[in-house]
Amino acid sequence: MRVNRRQFFGGVMVMVGISSAHADAGEALDGQLLAAALQGDAAVVHELLAQGASKEVRDDSGATALLIATHNNHVAVARVLIEAGANVNAKDSMQDSPYLYAGARGHNEILKLTLAHGADLKSTNRYGGTALIPAAERGHVETVRILIAAGVDVNHVNNLHWTALMEAIVLSNGGPQHVDIVRQLVDAKADVHLADAQGVTPLQHARQRGYQQIEEILLRAGAQR
Repeated sequence: MRVNRRQFFGGVMVMVGISSAHADAGEALDGQLLAAALQGDAAVVHELLAQGASKEVRDDSGATALLIATHNNHVAVARVLIEAGANVNAKDSMQDSPYLYAGARGHNEILKLTLAHGADLKSTNRYGGTALIPAAERGHVETVRILIAAGVDVNHVNNLHWTALMEAIVLSNGGPQHVDIVRQLVDAKADVHLADAQGVTPLQHARQRGYQQIEEILLRAGAQR
């Protein structure tokens, strides 16, 4: 069948219009998905994914719907997205991913989901640190336990030349949570001799701050006086 020029270009314009309409509909679904993730509405997230919303859509900061859900510890939404195949390692403009953020903030249920779905244990944040380092700094005892068990390198050194052990001392108040974390790290073979960029050891930092319990743990692990 022959098609004249008017029919041809008319058909093209119709197809362009259809494509544009599909694109607009897709963008609307994607925007709704981001909003539902923020609000913590797992049922709506599930429905929008079924309608074709992109599980990897990003907001202006580069955060995916999964990272937005993680920011707010919306476990049910995170589960829906992760089980739909959302990337647990997708980073935003600040180099946070759902896995890294969940670890840093102690969002343990989401963290476990990311670990079960391909979390990159070697991935690092904007400071060059693994998820374990901020978890240790912030006193997230159970999070540290989860990450050690998952196999995160306890001796990874970040851009400040600090390990998880160092941050659990230098950036802590020396209280029970950090004492527990230091004990966990030492039991996991953290290097008690690994000094900071100025050559100050974990033991020296603990002594300077009067953290006696931490000092005793380090000494029992073979730290040099």
